[in-house]
Amino acid sequence: MVRHQLRRDSNRSELAEGPIIVFDAVCVLCCANAQFVLRHDRAGVFRLASMQGEIGTALYRSSGIDPRDPDTLIVVDGDVVLRGSDAVLAIYGGLGWPWRAALVLKLVPRRLRDPLYRWVARHRYRLFGRRESCWVPGPEHAGRIL
Repeated sequence: MVRHQLRRDSNRSELAEGPIIVFDAVCVLCCANAQFVLRHDRAGVFRLASMQGEIGTALYRSSGIDPRDPDTLIVVDGDVVLRGSDAVLAIYGGLGWPWRAALVLKLVPRRLRDPLYRWVARHRYRLFGRRESCWVPGPEHAGRIL
């Protein structure tokens, strides 16, 4: 699993409460994934932060990613940052059954998984579209959005 140490630029107490998914809130695919997580994460394991927001931007910068031109979504859990296909698999693994079954894809070497991930990430707007404004979840999920 690719783990990167996070250089802290954000509020430590807010980050210590569990894994945070940082995603592109204008990407249609990314927003659909965020909505999927909110719908299927019944245990409330994950919190979400858009890369366009203050916390998401700070987490990207702390992870060495330019928030104006990100090449990946990230999952931040304490000092550990997952990116690329490892981040996606961590998300689905954290959702419980049946989504945890996606972890079988860890048997595929990262050197094969990540090029496909990077290709989709680079072409996400062309393939899936771009929203005019950032997606904002409903009030029932307000406590899970940073």
